[in-house]
Amino acid sequence: MNKKVLKTLEYNKIIDRLSDCACSELGKEKCRKLEPISDLNKIKKLQKETADALSLVWQKGSVSFSGLYDISASLKRLEIGSALGAGELLKISSLLKIALRVKTFARKEDADGEPNSLDQLFDSIEPLSNLNSEITGCILSEDEIADDASANLKNIRRQIKITNDRIHSQLNSIINSQSGRTYLQDALITMRDGRYCVPVKQEYRSAVPGMIHDQSSTGSTLFIEPMAVVNLNNTLRELASKEADEIQVILANLSILCAEHLYELKTDMDILAELDFIFARAILAKNMKASEPIFSNNKQINIKQGRHPLLDPHKVVPIDIHLGKDFTLLIVTGPNTGGKTVSLKTVGLLTLMGQSGLHIPAFEGSMLAVFNEVFADIGDEQSIEQSLSTFSAHMVNTVNILNEADENSLVLFDELGAGTDPVEGAALGISILSFLKNIGTRTMATTHYSELKLFALSTDGVENACCEFNVETLRPTYKLLIGIPGKSNAFAISSKLGLPDYIIDDAKKRIDSENEKFEDVIAKLEESKLTIEKDREEIAAYKSQIKSLKRDYELKNKRLDEQREKIITKAREEAVDILKDAKELADESIRTINQGSKSHNTKAMEKSRSKLGSKLKENQSGLSMKASAAKKKHKPSEFKIGTGVKVLSLNLKGTISTLPNANGDVNVQMGILNSKVNISDLEILDEPDVKAPGLVRSNTGKIKMDKAKNVKMELNLIGKTVDEAIFELDKYLDDAYIAHLPQVYIIHGKGTGALRSAIQNHLKNLSYVKSYRNGEHGEGGAGATVVTFK
Repeated sequence: MNKKVLKTLEYNKIIDRLSDCACSELGKEKCRKLEPISDLNKIKKLQKETADALSLVWQKGSVSFSGLYDISASLKRLEIGSALGAGELLKISSLLKIALRVKTFARKEDADGEPNSLDQLFDSIEPLSNLNSEITGCILSEDEIADDASANLKNIRRQIKITNDRIHSQLNSIINSQSGRTYLQDALITMRDGRYCVPVKQEYRSAVPGMIHDQSSTGSTLFIEPMAVVNLNNTLRELASKEADEIQVILANLSILCAEHLYELKTDMDILAELDFIFARAILAKNMKASEPIFSNNKQINIKQGRHPLLDPHKVVPIDIHLGKDFTLLIVTGPNTGGKTVSLKTVGLLTLMGQSGLHIPAFEGSMLAVFNEVFADIGDEQSIEQSLSTFSAHMVNTVNILNEADENSLVLFDELGAGTDPVEGAALGISILSFLKNIGTRTMATTHYSELKLFALSTDGVENACCEFNVETLRPTYKLLIGIPGKSNAFAISSKLGLPDYIIDDAKKRIDSENEKFEDVIAKLEESKLTIEKDREEIAAYKSQIKSLKRDYELKNKRLDEQREKIITKAREEAVDILKDAKELADESIRTINQGSKSHNTKAMEKSRSKLGSKLKENQSGLSMKASAAKKKHKPSEFKIGTGVKVLSLNLKGTISTLPNANGDVNVQMGILNSKVNISDLEILDEPDVKAPGLVRSNTGKIKMDKAKNVKMELNLIGKTVDEAIFELDKYLDDAYIAHLPQVYIIHGKGTGALRSAIQNHLKNLSYVKSYRNGEHGEGGAGATVVTFK
């Protein structure tokens, strides 16, 4: 990419912001070297790294690379066997601390988390915790080595302390003595040339035997090392020398340990610098509220709500720009200060950023193309030194662009053809743009010339655009409208600024009528475009609202379906439990009734009936209440002896055997079971009374009661022939049906199965039989048939 366009489009300012986002000098250096590339695979790799780093920043916050130093020189010294100083070893320790911090930051909470393009870099980091512990355990700062760095150093320092204490003890005895107060200038201990001394008055020089190391500027004070501490001072100097030698041994040993990990240290430094660079791109994207662009394979640009990154984010107006699909040349017109140049720079700068692996300040899904070169002729190129006018300077740039541009280039012209005669300038502009269009170059140009607007209207592959301007407020809106040319609005602006009307009217007369009509058409087109844009925004808002409502509706339906499934599942489970309990209770009741019928134990049967009724009321209280509410209420006078009724709580049919008493209770005969029931639990059946031949109606109830008392719930046909069995079966079923028994049991045994088949075939032809089935467990199984009446 040519360096000139980077300066013209202010790409360097983006790089400065990027460098500020890096923590280390190594990372900043990588940022400063970042330039656009044209290899699509490499661009996508850079964009993916930026996107993944940004994702981590949003999830976990940013990670600091502060304290990362360039240790290349130290590694070279280790490579040739040299020992490092304490400061160099501390920089290695700082590197390893950052390595551990980044490694911890990258650790995934979920082992099966989504793969990340940075995983390989994170995995290659070696914190070398043992080495770092050795360094930090021995070196406290560049000027201080820990006592525990070695046993020998600890012993030497212990001896130094003892010697110091002895020296101070000796000197304190001197300065605190009676004579010392006489010949000492001050009662203090001082050091000269690394040896302890006392300040002695010049006139008492002979009173303190020892070595003179210094004197004051006036000569009145001598700094004497008393003979009593000379040997101790000598010992202290020797110990200090031993301490320095031991420190060198410690540093050498640490250097040897570091030399064993040269490759890991070099790798850590390179990877951390690269990660600092990547996360700087992510932080910049976060600050700019930028998104990852899509790169087209056919040189299409479609920037959605793009913002120039160097303008105030609170004031910049987003623009939509597309180029390369329906047209390859876009001509932007409109008044000055309307945003034409900003639109041009936005396209160019976002293209450079995208090809550098940086996210762009635009909506998600914005599309960029990859260009080998981006050319821009923007701004005043006038040069006094080269004796070039504005037109000449622009033309020099244009010539260079035309010589180098091809189908893989993006060209940006600001005020093409300006600075010379309008007619000639417009003609040159049309020729230049036609040439670039013919070779397939993606081009954007701003202009004031009406001829270029007409050129765009009449040429395929060329489109007009304008920057919207509010004539009432004399302010641009900075919105870019693609599809219509812009109007200069010179007369309207001049009038608003106070230019007399007679001058404006005179100027209008001097304009060609066709040009005036053309400007009017442009004004109407712009007005229509604004109306359409407003309608489109309203439609988009309605679509968004409908989409939101649809989503809410679908979620509500989903929740209702889930709740319904839960309710149905729970109801089924409860129904199964109820049926299971009911079957067990029914089996028990049948057994009790059968035993009671044989022993005529009516109390046991009544107890069983009551238990059955209570259980049914308990499990079906809701249903019973509904049934009771729905049934017709009967008066006591409607109940006669022999009236057919249904006991609702037991779901059994029977006949009235007594008239209602004062409480509304009657006796109901249900097969062999006779029970007292309140009339509120009874429903009169719409069935004809049974009449016996030769009897009048008044005796019908008695016939029914006699039948009901004598009919049992079961018929035993075991040992009978088929003919005998069928004869007895018919008579029994007639009696049972008249007695309103709901179901009966036909016991025929298993045997060969012939009797069972004959009985069941006969049951098929009986109109008052609702159904029949083999007995279940507890009912005789295949040895019995259960018959239910209609």
